Amino acid sequence: MSTNNTRLGILLMVATTFVFAMQDGISRHLAGEYNVLMVTMIRYWFFAAFVIAVAARKAGGVRAAARTTQPLLQAFRAVLLVTEICVMVYGFTLLGLVESHAVFACYPLLIAALSGPVLGESVGWRRWAAIAVGFIGVMIILQPGFGVFKPQAVVPLIAALMFALYGLLTRYVARRDSAATSFFWTGTVGSIAMTAVGAWFWEPMTGPDWGWMALLCVTGALGHFLLIKCYEVAEASSVQPFAYLQLVFASALGIAVFSETIRLNVALGAGIIVTAGLFTLWRERQNT
Repeated sequence: MSTNNTRLGILLMVATTFVFAMQDGISRHLAGEYNVLMVTMIRYWFFAAFVIAVAARKAGGVRAAARTTQPLLQAFRAVLLVTEICVMVYGFTLLGLVESHAVFACYPLLIAALSGPVLGESVGWRRWAAIAVGFIGVMIILQPGFGVFKPQAVVPLIAALMFALYGLLTRYVARRDSAATSFFWTGTVGSIAMTAVGAWFWEPMTGPDWGWMALLCVTGALGHFLLIKCYEVAEASSVQPFAYLQLVFASALGIAVFSETIRLNVALGAGIIVTAGLFTLWRERQNT
């Protein structure tokens, strides 16, 4: 039975973003040493085991969790998410945590923009204005037309677009499937898809890096567990603004551990994106 404890929900969301930021830092380290596909494959093996274990404890077990009337759409969601993870982790190796997360922070704006054509939701002029402002923030970060423009900066933008589409499809399938079913398909089909691809890129790992890999798997499962608990105790609209703390935690980690720097245009653009994103979340809450 779910409860409504906003304060606990906020604390759980803060903990979730911190764990996911640590996961991103470990992913950046491992992907800098080994193939991204292999790293993601091993991470998904553990993720699949986690979702199966969670499903087995629910009423009806694994069979109930796997039951769906839209298997192709669920499978597509799962493949889309695991592909997005590969793209984003690759972006970490190209740009680092700070700039990758600064660009990726625009995904709530992309969800708002695409909710009309994908879900048939109404998007008012205020949200469109916020989306336009957020897009300006992205342009400030990317600096197109300037000599310092990095084509690699488009990689996290592609990841953000993929994650936004994944989020919209998750909303769509939720009309007929439970969250437990979507979670089950995300982990199991994603693991199968990554194994089919990642197995061809296997590389031997050192002992210490196997330790980091184990920690990556644990942080992944822990992050999802905290997120599930967060949404169990509080409304999504109340805690979602705090998801932006992942940008703060990941940036701090990038600066402290990987000696990254924050360029002025990145800080300015990220600030604009987050402000526009928070406004769209506020408008969504006002309309519900």
